[in-house]
Amino acid sequence: MMRTLRSLVFVLAATLLGVATSGCASTVERWIVNTRNHQGDVALQHGNDADASVAYQLALRVDPANAHAKMGLVSVQRRLAFALFSTSRFDEAVAALQIAAKYAPGDDRITALQSEIEQAEIKRDIVVSNYPAYRETGSSIRRQVDALAQSSKQIATTLRRFDYTYDSNELTDALRQTYELADEVKRITARLVRYRTLVDSGVPDDAAAAAVEAPASLLPLP
Repeated sequence: MMRTLRSLVFVLAATLLGVATSGCASTVERWIVNTRNHQGDVALQHGNDADASVAYQLALRVDPANAHAKMGLVSVQRRLAFALFSTSRFDEAVAALQIAAKYAPGDDRITALQSEIEQAEIKRDIVVSNYPAYRETGSSIRRQVDALAQSSKQIATTLRRFDYTYDSNELTDALRQTYELADEVKRITARLVRYRTLVDSGVPDDAAAAAVEAPASLLPLP
């Protein structure tokens, strides 16, 4: 009888210990998940998508069904994917979307971005095949366009000087700068036309590649 009673007490104690331990573990897990979610939210507030992604993924390791972590991770992965896509890092962008798709299967925005990346990869391969030096030429044209913006600011500065000097020579300088700016716009436009032709149709010979080299420029204006 005493032996049976001791056995029952032992079983009851073990059961109670298990329940207590389980409850403690559950409390710790909730604390971890809440802490990771908070870290992710704070990272998002500071514009740190990479750290937010890590925090939400750590939360999901503990609780794969946590709605807050899933929603946060899917949102941040889409942003990371687009940022990578916009810098032509296609493989990394696709990998970022795959993480998002794991927690939001069938999401139209994820599918649409994946399709856009795939199309961009195809077009990039065609462009590279047609005109291998496209990147260098494109960068050169962008520098010319940036110079246009600086020249426009210089013209505005010249006009503002007239507002307090009332010297018509300022207007003469502004007029000269405007003519020079217009000439540069024409040169860039012609260069863009040749650039598009080479990107679309390919480079027939070295002379065609030389045709889109940067022409002599008067910009930036003095």
